[in-house]
Amino acid sequence: MSSSSSPIGEMLSELHKIAPAGYALGVHMTHMAPKFVFQTYPKAWLDHYSANGLIMVDPMVAWGFENTGHERWSALDDASGVLKAAGEFGMKFGAVVVAESEASRSIGGFAHPDREFTDEELDALLQGVTAIHASTEDTAELSQETIDHLRKMAVMVTHPGS
Repeated sequence: MSSSSSPIGEMLSELHKIAPAGYALGVHMTHMAPKFVFQTYPKAWLDHYSANGLIMVDPMVAWGFENTGHERWSALDDASGVLKAAGEFGMKFGAVVVAESEASRSIGGFAHPDREFTDEELDALLQGVTAIHASTEDTAELSQETIDHLRKMAVMVTHPGS
């Protein structure tokens, strides 16, 4: 089953078109744990990030829990060098995008290999994250089949070929 065979899969595909160097999207973050995680960053980066516990010093995470909207990586305080390190893995430019509702927020990091995102691209990323956030807001209203499909998509997006 293709990850783009559902409206959310199609939204994720659109996000990847805008962010060709990859993305990581935590959907409905509550107490640091997301309901769903979708990642297309290079596996080498994901391994490096995890092995070095970079989530604890990632400026996107800090910005994402304090703000909504979007911000380019170049405007963030990267005191720990997380974003600089991302550049060594082909993700030289990027943005953090955050959607929020009363109960939770969704935080995404999006990367581009060779240029800053345009304002229009940032707006499109925010629109996509907001749509995914809204469409997965109340899992009680989602069928078990839909929830299972989303979890399978999260694995397929993060681990292609799994």
